[in-house]
Amino acid sequence: MTNITGLTIEALVSVLLLLTILFCVRLNRQLKQFKAGDGAMKATIAELVSATEAAERSIAGLRITVQEAEQTLGAQLRDAENFSTSFAETMQASEDLLHRLRKLAHAQKLLLSTDEPEERAPSRPLSAGGGVRNTPPARPAAPQKPDAQAMAAAAQALAERARSRGKGLAA
Repeated sequence: MTNITGLTIEALVSVLLLLTILFCVRLNRQLKQFKAGDGAMKATIAELVSATEAAERSIAGLRITVQEAEQTLGAQLRDAENFSTSFAETMQASEDLLHRLRKLAHAQKLLLSTDEPEERAPSRPLSAGGGVRNTPPARPAAPQKPDAQAMAAAAQALAERARSRGKGLAA
C-alpha cells in the first residue's frame, strides 16, 4: 500500500506539473502578444506625442498671428476713428462756411438791389399798325463790383481760420 500511495502522489504531482507547464506555455503566449501590443502601443503613444507637439507649435503660431492681427486692426481702427472725427469736424466747418457764404451772397444781393435806382419800364412805341413793337427788353444796369479790399480781407480771414483749424486737427 505504501507503493500505491507513493505512486498516486507521484502521478498527482506529475499531472499538476503537466498542468503547470501547459499554464506557463499559455502565459508565455499571452506575454508575447502583450509585448507585441506594447510595441504598437508605444508607436501609438509616440505618434500622439508628436501630434501634440505639432498642435502646440501651431497654437503658438496662431497666437502670434492673432496678436499681430489685433495690433494691425487696432491701429487701423484708431486711424479710422481719427479720420472719422476729422471728417466730421471738416464737414461741420464746411457747413459753417457754406452758411456764411450764403449770408454773404444774400447780403451782397440786398446791397446791390438797394444801390440800384429803380428804373421805370420804358414805354414801348406803337408801330404803324397800332400794335406794340417787338423790342428787346432793356438791359439791367451792370451790377456794381464789390469792394476788392473788403473781399480780400474776408478771404484772408477765412484762410487764417482754416489754417488755425487745420493746425488744431493735426495736433
